[in-house]
Formats: sequence, C-alpha cells, structure tokens
Amino acid sequence: MKHKLILLLGLFFLFSAFKSDKPVITVFMIGDSTMADKNLTGGNPERGWGQMLPGYFSEEIRVDNHAVNGRSSKSFINEGRWDKVLSLIKKGDYVFIQFGHNDEKPKEDRHTDPGTTFDANLRKFVNETRAKGGIPVLFNSIVRRNFGVAADVQAVKAAVNQDDFRNDANPDAKREASAEPGPKEGDKLIDTHGAYLDSPRNVARELNVPFVDMNKITHDLVEGLGPDESKKLFMWVAPNTVPAMPKGREDNTHLNVYGGRVIAGLTVDAIARAVPELARYVRHYDFVVAKDGSGDFFTVQEAIDAVPDFRKSMRTTILVREGVYKEKIVIPASKINISLIGEEGAILSYDDYADKLNRFGETKGTSGSSSCYIYAPDFYAENITFENTSGPVGQAVACFISADRVYFKNCRFLGFQDTLYTYGKSCRQYYEDCYIEGTVDFIFGWSTAVFNRCHVHSKGNGYVAAPSTDEGRKHGYVFYDCRLTADAGVDNVYLSRPWRPYAQAVFIRCDLGKHIVPAGWNNWGNKENEKTVFYAEYESKGPGANPGARASFSHQLKTLKGYEIETVLAGTDGWNPVKDGNALLDIKR
Repeated sequence: MKHKLILLLGLFFLFSAFKSDKPVITVFMIGDSTMADKNLTGGNPERGWGQMLPGYFSEEIRVDNHAVNGRSSKSFINEGRWDKVLSLIKKGDYVFIQFGHNDEKPKEDRHTDPGTTFDANLRKFVNETRAKGGIPVLFNSIVRRNFGVAADVQAVKAAVNQDDFRNDANPDAKREASAEPGPKEGDKLIDTHGAYLDSPRNVARELNVPFVDMNKITHDLVEGLGPDESKKLFMWVAPNTVPAMPKGREDNTHLNVYGGRVIAGLTVDAIARAVPELARYVRHYDFVVAKDGSGDFFTVQEAIDAVPDFRKSMRTTILVREGVYKEKIVIPASKINISLIGEEGAILSYDDYADKLNRFGETKGTSGSSSCYIYAPDFYAENITFENTSGPVGQAVACFISADRVYFKNCRFLGFQDTLYTYGKSCRQYYEDCYIEGTVDFIFGWSTAVFNRCHVHSKGNGYVAAPSTDEGRKHGYVFYDCRLTADAGVDNVYLSRPWRPYAQAVFIRCDLGKHIVPAGWNNWGNKENEKTVFYAEYESKGPGANPGARASFSHQLKTLKGYEIETVLAGTDGWNPVKDGNALLDIKR
C-alpha cells in the first residue's frame, strides 16, 4: 500500500510538472451579436469581434465571451446573464462591456434610452464589477456599414430595427436571418446609433472607467475602405455559396471571419492604450489557426498554404490554438521564414506508418509515413507537439525535416520507431528544451543537429539515435545537457547505432538513466562500422554513465573545442540560433 501511495504521488508531481504555471487573468465579455461567439454549423462565416480576440492575447489571458445575439443591456440583465457573469468574476479579472445596437430597438424587452436607462445599466455593470474586485472597460457600438446621405438615416434605422433576435438553439432561424436592405449608397458613412454612442463614453468619464471608442475605430476602417471594399468585412454572402445560408445574405451589421479578425486586431491595440496593464499580453500573428472558429483557418495546412512564397524580407507568424489537428502537413520549400507558435495543447497529429498502403496499394515507406514534412528553410516552431499515433507498428515518423536552419523550441515529438527524421543532408537543426520519445532509432537521419537541454525518453528497449552522417561532415548529432529517461521495465537501450558507416553522435554533460547499457554504443552488427563512426561522450552523469565499460570504438572527450553549439551549427553563414533565437519569433507585441 505504501509503495502504491508513493507511486501515485510520483505520478501526480510528474503530471503537475507539465502544467502551465502562468497566472491566468480572465476577460469576461458582455454584449450583443457584434461581439458574440457564433455557431459554426453549416460553415457559417459570421463572427463577433470578441470571438476572434483570444488570438490576440498570450495564454496568460483567458477570454470568456458571454455576449449573445440580439441582447441589449436590459435583456442581458433581465435574462439573468449578468448575474451568471458576476458570480464568476475574481479580483483582477476584466469585464468588457459593449451594448447599444439592441438598446436602440423599440421592443419593450430590449429598449433603453441614452442618458437615463441605458446609462443606468452601464453604471450597474461597472459598479458591480468593481465590487467583486474586477476591472470594467466600456466600449461603444461598432459602426453599421451605412453608406448613404443624411436624409436616408431614418430609412436605415427602420431597416435595422427589424427584429433580428436570433435563437442560437435554432440554427435554421440563424441561417435564414433577413438581410438588411439599405438606401442607395454614397461615399460617406452615416451614423445610425446617435446618442447611444455617447452613453458609454459619458459613464466612463463619470466613473473613471477605461473607454474604447469602437465606433471611431470601425468608422475610420470602413469609410477608408469605401462602399465596395468594406463589404469584405461584413456578411455579404452570395447565394448558394455557404450551406448555412443557401439564399445568401447582405448584412451591413455583422462581421465575417476576415472582418472579425481585422476589427479584433485594431481593438486590442486600443485596449492596450486604454488599459496599459494589458498591453504586455497583446500579440499580433499574421494568421491564427483554431478549431473553435476564433482564427483565420480551421487547419494548419490552410495557414501554410496562405503564406506568400519566398517572403524574404519578413517572417510569417502563425499561432496554432489549443487542439488536436489531425492532418498530414507539408511545409514546401517556397514557404520560407515561418514561425509556428502553439498554445499549450497544440498537437499536430497523424497515423500513417511504413507498411500502410497508399491509394495505389503500395506501402508508404518510412519517408511516406510522416505526420509533418518541413522543406522550407529558416523554419521556427515553439510549443508544438508533433505526433504519430499509429503505435508500435514499425517505422512511423512524427516529423520529417529536410530544411536548413530549422529551430524547435519547447516542442514535443511523440512516436515509437523512427519518431524524428532529420532527413536533409547538409541541413542544420537546433532543438532547445524539447521532448522526444520513441523505441528504436527514434532520432535518425543525415542532418547536423544539436539537442540542447532536451528530454529524450525511451518507451522500449532499442536505440536512441541512428545517425547517417555523410563522410567528410564535421558533425552529426550533438546532445548538450540532455536528460535520458525510460518507461518502467525498459533496461536495454543503446545511445546510438550507425545507420550509415560514418555516423557521428556526441553526448555532452548528459544525465543518463539506468536503462542505458554499459557498452553504450552499438555497431549495427557490422564490425567495419567501428572503424568509421565517431561516437563520444563528455562528462556523462547518472546511473547510465559508465565510461570504463563503454564500447572500445567510442571516445571520452577531454575538451569541448570544436563542439561549441555555435561552432557545430555555424556552417558558412554563421547561423547562431542560440544568440539570435528571439529574432526568429518576429511577433508584434
């Protein structure tokens, strides 16, 4: 019983070590359909700007969006929605408040008046948020895309005041939401909100609350684009193009994916100015991938395909939000300078393996089994898990890299046999604080690669590395300050065996578990390999360190001259990812 308790405690602390210890601040959002999360059924392209906001904050900020289609400040309170939010607020959380669109409408259950009842509701949100230790921020309404003349304002108001109280539980009602016909369009935007824009500003001034002028932000954007280009922001959908709305839609109030992303990006910068405490959490990525609809794309491959070919002067940054993305990903050679950044729990996954048949009935082979292929130089990945889930079925690659100057930071590579394929000859790769697991030859290939402070885990007896370094190359694999561990019961693991006769692998100051056999190195059943390989260690430690018993053809280094990380990776261009790593992020903060 005592041993079981110790085991359970050990597992608890092990799993705790993988959990993020970052403090999390919640941003609650309350408002109407222009802010709300949307149903994705039928490929619905409508988005609220609040739905897209998580892609603009670091993971220390959690966005909890309670905005709902058709709600005014009055109905949000009367339906008990505000009480629910209020019960969740903790000290230091934020509440973003944006109403007005539906407060304007004449229906009794929604209508409020600016200067009296509308202002009173806003004060209620502010004061009750502060009473819970939260921080309120007031926003006014986004602009309606109303290009007309002043005389047409009443006609526009009559059109938009029609009931659009959409029921999210009834997708058909949402799909068939009526368009918003307007008057003949001119060159200038005409306001339809009137004094409802002033109430948030006035209450913010009165109660000393941060205020974001969303109407001005969106007015300047939409009017700057003009009558035609501005349609790209809103729900202008041609008939028979989207299953969610077969009749199409011409909607000048609600945003599409592109509009939601653009306006969220402008708004987050305004938030950073109004609330400087939030500025350090702001992030701008070129593209966001998200399974929940909060990004530009649902799949990673779509984002890769959208990257301009040979974008030499700038990096393209892609955020992959939390989720398992089961797709076979190819990053072609033309998609250079990509930074792929994952939220915690971002997993790129597939399940091919060498003996699996392709569409022509042929086996895929080792190279064809990979979940992800990287051919583009100057690729950077951070916080991404690359996995092959096919299991112990022979060769099954998680990540195949045939690109130069590739840098992985805090990434995970999960598989069994042949997990990580460093394929490219004359290619340099750098792995920092990564986790790599497998059974047999689970780090293998031709490339020069440095593994710095990595955790290398054996899931079965076998061989950690199988380099195939070409003759004449100065370096193959160099493991710096790595930790080698194994599953329980695994007790017969070699550091390396040579896939090709000139294989090179050097382990420097690595902590070796007891699963590493005393001999340490294997000749792959070919005595001739012992004459050509270069296998060495420097100051190995841990129960698997046994210099006196190592294979006779291996070496114990006396000096690290020539094995400095910057020397191993320098090539002819002086590449130094350790020194210049931050430049590879290139994320606007």
